[in-house]
Parts: sequence; C-alpha cells; structure tokens
Amino acid sequence: MTAQIIGLHQWFDSPPGRYLLEWEQARYDEAVVDAFGYHGLQLGMPLLDGLRANRMPHRWRAVAYPELLGVGAAPELLADPVALPFPESSIDLLLLPHTLELSEDPHAALREAARVLVPEGRLVISGLNPVSLWALRQGRARMCQRFGHGRLFLPDVGEVIGHWRLRDWLRLLGLELESLEFGCYRPAVRSEGWLNRFAWMDPVGTRCWPIFGAAYFAVAVKRVAGMRLLEPAWRTGAQRARTQVPVANRSAAPFQSTGKTE
Repeated sequence: MTAQIIGLHQWFDSPPGRYLLEWEQARYDEAVVDAFGYHGLQLGMPLLDGLRANRMPHRWRAVAYPELLGVGAAPELLADPVALPFPESSIDLLLLPHTLELSEDPHAALREAARVLVPEGRLVISGLNPVSLWALRQGRARMCQRFGHGRLFLPDVGEVIGHWRLRDWLRLLGLELESLEFGCYRPAVRSEGWLNRFAWMDPVGTRCWPIFGAAYFAVAVKRVAGMRLLEPAWRTGAQRARTQVPVANRSAAPFQSTGKTE
C-alpha cells in the first residue's frame, strides 16, 4: 500500500495530476477561508496546502506514512486516519484530501473524523469520482491489462468511493452534507497540450453533465441533537432592543389628541 500511495503522489506531478491539484487547491481555499475556530487539521496529501487560506491560530498537516515526509511541504504530524491522536470533540476543521480512498478502512477513518470534530465542526473531503471520463479510461485500461497490454491512467491505489456512498456514510455518523461540487471535466489525456485544448469542457461540463467530473469536493457539518450555538451577547441584546416596543407607546396611541374641541 505504501508503494501505491507514493505512486499516487508521483502521479500528481504529471500534467493531469497538476490540473486536478490546482482545481482542488482552489476549492479548499474557498471552503476554509470563513471557517472559524481554534484547531484545524489536514490529514493526507502534503502536496496540497488546504489550510493556507484559513486564519485559525492552530493549524497542522499530518500524513499517515513516514515515506511521505519528504513530499511537498513538511507536515508536522504522523497520524493514522483510523486512530487520530486527538481527544473527542477537539478539532474545529478537518480536511481529508484523498484520505478515504487511500485508507485501508475508509469507513473507520470517517468515523474517527466524526469523533474528533467539535459540534458544528466542518469536515472537508475531496476524492476521485468513479463515474467520469477518467474512471471510464481507467476501467478500459484494467480490461486491456488482462490481455497483457496497456497501462493505467490513474495510479492503482485503494478503493474509490462514490459520492452517493459518501453521503450515506455521513448521514449515519451524524454529519450533514452542506455542499457537494464536481470538477475537472477534461478528457483523460496525459499531455499538457491536449489538456489545454480541452479547457472549454470545464464550463460546459459544469452546466451540462455536472455529476461526471473527475473529482468531487464535499463539505459536511457535524450535527449534535439538542445542541444550539449561542450568539454573542451584544448581538442578542441588539436584536432584543429592536423587537421590544415600550408599553407606553402602544397604550398612548388611542388617546392621542385630534386637535378638535367638542
């Protein structure tokens, strides 16, 4: 598994890998910029800096394999996705870029993510879409390899998890799917020149076949029954002042003088 994961990170240095990484980086920047709290964690994919647009005081990046310590920016932690070294309800923002599909037990990794998230904490997940042009080429390449020729377009790594399956897992763990986005609609070509020629397919794909992008990007929120966030005292006080009407104003209106004498 370690060799396969290293192969995936090497693939991200290819033209289609950089194209996918650029799309994901933009999505993470948009998703985390307004996420507030104290502790943010990115687990996996050191080539991606998913927390760079966030302003939390404590932000860490972790990988599961020591072989990845020299890939991308140096992470601060080594952590197993199914046994995170954090207490329950301690992380405000957790990013899982391709972490589930690289895990030997993705459901256990997602359950561990739900454990460490605080109530109303945010979980951001990105992964490959098994229903896309890229997945179609990957399946055809697998079939050709059975006859002794051809090569895979994507690295042969762990299980690719569909967005419909991810939605069910999130619901079972008390995580509410807030948004789901797809991207990277260009065909499965290896050269940068051909990728640039098909750049027109990105806006067209977003409008015409939105769920068939090569990757998906999901944002979920941990919901706890009976939990309600308290607003700042100054805000609730201002709202109360606007809604309350003095009793004198309501009672004085019927007795106002009309300016006429009987």
